[in-house]
Amino acid sequence: MADQRWPWWPLLPLYPYGRRRTLVRELIPDQLWSFEQLQGIFYVAVPIRMTVARVRGGLMLYAPVAPTAELLRQLKDLEQRHGPVRSIVLPTASGLEHKLPVPAMARAFPGADVWVTPGQWSFPVQLPLPWLGFPAGRTRVLGEQGYPHADELRWFSLGPIDLGLGRFHELTCLHLASGALLLTDALVAIPAEPPDLFDLDPTPLLFHARDRGDQRLEDTPEQRRRGWRRLALFASFLRPEALEVPPLPQLLAQAFAPGCRTPRSYFGLYPFRWRTSSDQAFAALTSSGRLQVAPVLERLVFPRAQVVLLRWLEQLAGLADLRWVVPAHYDAPVPLSADDLTTLLDRMRSRSWAPADGDWAYLARLDALLLRAGVVPDQPLD
Repeated sequence: MADQRWPWWPLLPLYPYGRRRTLVRELIPDQLWSFEQLQGIFYVAVPIRMTVARVRGGLMLYAPVAPTAELLRQLKDLEQRHGPVRSIVLPTASGLEHKLPVPAMARAFPGADVWVTPGQWSFPVQLPLPWLGFPAGRTRVLGEQGYPHADELRWFSLGPIDLGLGRFHELTCLHLASGALLLTDALVAIPAEPPDLFDLDPTPLLFHARDRGDQRLEDTPEQRRRGWRRLALFASFLRPEALEVPPLPQLLAQAFAPGCRTPRSYFGLYPFRWRTSSDQAFAALTSSGRLQVAPVLERLVFPRAQVVLLRWLEQLAGLADLRWVVPAHYDAPVPLSADDLTTLLDRMRSRSWAPADGDWAYLARLDALLLRAGVVPDQPLD
């Protein structure tokens, strides 16, 4: 357990807090590797991924995760075979879960250049990057100061989009040797089965598979599947239509039941009640694992900026060498061709954008609240 310790977790107190288990998978033989950890709130945990790409003379780290001793040991093994870490890339301006590990990763690899997306911001006070732990002498801005490994990678910009407090901006790259598109948050493919990462820690699945707080955490394949379906709906819509909050007296009456009096089960406190329609909602969300815009981003980041997303996808649809996509969350690698992106574009243009009903209703109410409060702009384009 000591080699899975992450001491900086209080800066972003997400589950599993100070212990981060890491699953390493080879995605494309001798070209791409996935380093995956869990993160979430109240056991609503999903995989977050750092992609390691082989480049000339070494390795590139794209969207770092917590550099525990376990993770660094596995990276050192890759360095022994393929050369040193040459660059560390923060491909987003807004994702704190991607930003926070970068300074620690940079300290672990003092010979690597650090590249960041333009428009980095901090809240509540805007601080310069060196004050946030980014090494001053070797931190460069993507686009403004060039791109790393420009002869081996093709870079594409999604944004910037004004979010009021800061900006949304992602830098995507095509790894030419593997034909894989590396991206951060904008597109996801949610698998029908729980990701392998949960084999290291199935607690989030088992916690949310229950119907009542006085039920014990039971580890069976069906419970894992049920928990995964609910987790995916939670993470996608924050409060999906199939979810209800039971009355407080009922919640308290089910707490502290025998077998549930442990921190792992939150002492039986389970403030959720699911309708049977959650299975249908999950089926609609996954649709055989097809690639989609992350619903939270569609409704809270892109509701008035669809044209920016469409323009980015049109660029990607022109890539003849595209064969895979590797997002920073959920499934990867996902087979992807230019024709697949054209189909996605047609689907986005033909359907209602950023809906306000059904599973989308809570996100729509949140977006309306932020607009009324002046937190987000009505005209978000920079």
